[in-house]
Amino acid sequence: MEVGDRLKKIRQMHGLSQRELAKRVGLTNSTISMIERNTVSPSVSSLKRILGGVNMSITEFFTADFQALPQVVFKADELVDIGGDGVELKLVGTSTPDTQLAFLIEKYEPGSDTGPDMVTHKGEEAGTVIEGSIEITVAGTTYKLGKGDSYKFSTHLPHRFLNRSKKVCKIISAHTPPTF
Repeated sequence: MEVGDRLKKIRQMHGLSQRELAKRVGLTNSTISMIERNTVSPSVSSLKRILGGVNMSITEFFTADFQALPQVVFKADELVDIGGDGVELKLVGTSTPDTQLAFLIEKYEPGSDTGPDMVTHKGEEAGTVIEGSIEITVAGTTYKLGKGDSYKFSTHLPHRFLNRSKKVCKIISAHTPPTF
C-alpha cells in the first residue's frame, strides 16, 4: 500500500478531513491532498509531523495491518443463527480472542423454548423484549415479560426461556463473556 493510501486510511479512521489534519500539523490542505493522491512523497520529517496529528509513530504507520481491521457493520444476511427447534438466535459479529461481549437477536416461535433442561454458564445476561412475550425461569422463579420489559441476571443461575403465547417473541440480548 502506498504512503498516500495509508495516510488517507489513517486520517479517515480518526474521523478527520484533510483540512482538519493539515490545520493540526501546520501544513496546507493541498499538501495533505497531494500526499494522499501519491503525487508527492513526504520526507521522513514531514511524515513524522503529519503523524503527530493522529498520535502515531512512523513504525506504527508502516506496520499497521489495514486488512485486519475488525468488521464494524453486520448485514442481516451475515448473522449466524446458533438456535434451533423454533428458537432463532442470530449472533451479531463473530468471536475473536479479544471479544468480551456476545450480542443476540432472538426469536421464539409460539410454544418454543430453550429446551427442557435449565441452562447455566459463566457470566451475565441482559435483554429486552421488543415484540410478544416470554416466560423466563431463573433459579426456580418464573417471570413473564412483555414488550418493553427487560431482564438481567447472573448466568451461573439455572435459567430457561419459554414462549407460551400464540405470537412470536423477539428479544435483543447480550451476554458476557461470549460463551454459553
